[in-house]
Amino acid sequence: MADMKNDIAYVLANEAEIEEICEQLGTKISEDYKDKNVIIVSVLKGAFVFCADVFRHITIPCAIDFMAISSYGSGTTPGAVRLIKDLGVDIAGMDVLIVEDILDSGKSLSYTIELLKARKPASIKICTLLDKPDRRQADITADYVGKVIPDEFVVGYGLDYDEKYRNLPYIGVLKPEVYSD
Repeated sequence: MADMKNDIAYVLANEAEIEEICEQLGTKISEDYKDKNVIIVSVLKGAFVFCADVFRHITIPCAIDFMAISSYGSGTTPGAVRLIKDLGVDIAGMDVLIVEDILDSGKSLSYTIELLKARKPASIKICTLLDKPDRRQADITADYVGKVIPDEFVVGYGLDYDEKYRNLPYIGVLKPEVYSD
């Protein structure tokens, strides 16, 4: 495979912008949850890079765990949502902050919230790096948003296409010819 950078039409968020977003979100989360029993729930695989960077900016005690929810196969169209990896801890009575890479259709996040609500947490909020409201199909909004983006197919900084591009240090728009049949 050629250099991944050649597949990027343009950079939507560079490394400095992402770092600033993570710092601002970490500061705000620390303020909002300062007297709470908070657990950060990172949604794998896409959110792991973002979650780690925000987590380093959170200055209050908090737990962390991971879930994996799938709504894509190897393509670009959302499909059926399913649980791949569940939490390893009991969240009853805890304040849950779901950290997601992108809020797109909202279907997988709605599924995740319903799954977690049944476990009786004190609260559930959402932190997303990217919000793509033009694609929303579920009635869901994030409590913490890093950046609102247009309806483009984005990769990098944890986001992928067919399990590739996650390791790019920025968020870029993938050229359509890369994912078009």
